Amino acid sequence: MPELVVGPMLRYVDETSASVWVETSEPCEVTIEVGGTRSRARTFTVHGHHYAIVDVEGGGTYEVRLEGKTVWPLPDQPPSRIRLLGPEGPRRVMFGSCRTSVPHDTMHTISHGVDVLRAYGDSLTGTPEEEWPDMVLLLGDQVYADEPSAEMLEFIKNRRDDEPKTEIADFEEYAELYRLAWTDPEIRWFLSTVPSAMIFDDHDLRDDFNTSSSWREQMEKVEWWPRRVTSGLGAYWIYQHLGNMSPQERSSDELLGKLCAMEGDGAAALDTFAKHAYDAPADNRWSYSRDLGGTRLLMLDSRSARQLTPGDRRMLDPVEWEWLTGELKKEGAERFVIGTSVPFLLPSGIHHIESWNEALAQGAWGKRTARWSEAIRQAVDLEHWAAFRRSFEDLSRLLAGVGKPVMLLSGDVHYSYVAKADKLPIYQLVCSPIRNPLSRTLRLANIVAQFGVATLIGRSLSRMAKIPKPPFRWRITNGPWFSNAVATLCLDNSPVSVRWDTAAATNISEITTVELQEVPGRRQDTGTLQPGGVAGS
Repeated sequence: MPELVVGPMLRYVDETSASVWVETSEPCEVTIEVGGTRSRARTFTVHGHHYAIVDVEGGGTYEVRLEGKTVWPLPDQPPSRIRLLGPEGPRRVMFGSCRTSVPHDTMHTISHGVDVLRAYGDSLTGTPEEEWPDMVLLLGDQVYADEPSAEMLEFIKNRRDDEPKTEIADFEEYAELYRLAWTDPEIRWFLSTVPSAMIFDDHDLRDDFNTSSSWREQMEKVEWWPRRVTSGLGAYWIYQHLGNMSPQERSSDELLGKLCAMEGDGAAALDTFAKHAYDAPADNRWSYSRDLGGTRLLMLDSRSARQLTPGDRRMLDPVEWEWLTGELKKEGAERFVIGTSVPFLLPSGIHHIESWNEALAQGAWGKRTARWSEAIRQAVDLEHWAAFRRSFEDLSRLLAGVGKPVMLLSGDVHYSYVAKADKLPIYQLVCSPIRNPLSRTLRLANIVAQFGVATLIGRSLSRMAKIPKPPFRWRITNGPWFSNAVATLCLDNSPVSVRWDTAAATNISEITTVELQEVPGRRQDTGTLQPGGVAGS
């Protein structure tokens, strides 16, 4: 009999329907029963693994059956529940990034801290349902393909002895990596109950992915890289992106249609798609948009969509940029929530240093300095929006001109903070990491370098390289906080607020709550979490 390998994961949810994703041990029919109504889908197969995504109508507690046998919920486990969105959209949107999948014993808790998402999932079972987040946005580094755990390294060692010996090599290993990441009981229940939307960052593939044309040229000389990147993007499509799409989008998706129509294994079709997505990124769009009541959610691909042409670097290639411009100008949104894995508004000093480094790497001070600057760029991760200055300036002007509040949600940097544009309702909200903290030494180094020394020297270096001033000023208003954390954007508060939570053992505790004074929200109703503080307190 088939068994449940990963999932169920509650993915796309709107006012009337929901989508449930599963991986099974054998080909089978998957049935989701909600409130006496049953919805079914057959699995499709790639690389010997079997997947299905089932669309259901209505909400309530649900069961998963494989070939008629109930496999979810597990014994002694609370039931999973589908909660449809109301016409006003989500009240609370949780977000975060950077979560390593290591054990939860004392040794790993000392080295990696408490897994806040796991602790949150555990606490949710005793929390009134009206206080649950309506969705979670996972903003990158859901898995670490270049820093696998000891358990993952043992899996690799037992199946091969070729390179890369300490990194993921193929789809089979990616499948195991995702299984380890998403099958802790508390995580599994949380992801079965809270709808999720995702976008990848570099570690889902490899550190510094698409930093520059030089990085790409270096990696393409590595013998094992083509198999690795094809497997990584293919696995991302299966495990993350498939659930980002609405039922309507999936019904017209050419690759999914092809895989579901096959009687055998669709590995070749998936690999062909993934290879082309890497070789010709403008032909594929990982970014997506959702209208959630008055909120338009835009999840941006800040990695694969990069144009790396020296002298014409862009965070988003022209095709992706045209799509984003259309979404920001389209009518119907009262506010915009933009998920971009790497922060748009950095501490101002490091912003100027990244722009300065980009100019030098492109030859502003000669070829020798360009080679040195490229090495520095890759060594210390100078690769955020500031390192793609033209895109930063273009998006700054675009956001300043939309005339509506904009909240940019990001991760990547392994600390959390709030930045606010001067005289504009534009906020940068960063929550990182969920579980992968900086050491005390690196925390101090970041404070000194990014909030101290860089502030003093960044503008001077930028002027020396003749870099134009940014279109608007901004400042860090709250933070930084270095704890493992998840954040919750409370759209039902007026004004909108953001709360950061950390954890000790299985106990969730608040770091702070910040009110976004220029972003009106809905008035609080029963069950709303009360804010614990305000900006500037």
